[in-house]
Amino acid sequence: MTQHDKSHGAAYDRGGADYWYARPVDPHYYTNGTRTTDLTPKQRKAYIDGYEDGEADGGQKDWT
Repeated sequence: MTQHDKSHGAAYDRGGADYWYARPVDPHYYTNGTRTTDLTPKQRKAYIDGYEDGEADGGQKDWT
């Protein structure tokens, strides 16, 4: 199993948040409040893994 930085704003965290809020896949992360889309392959994998882990858990925000 791959270990990812799961801190707030990291790529894994953003992937999980995008899934939670039913947003489309859009690899990014935040550093010092700035949104960054220029990801390394490792960061891109972390984002996708975060999104897919959220999907596997099945929970999403209830907007009703």
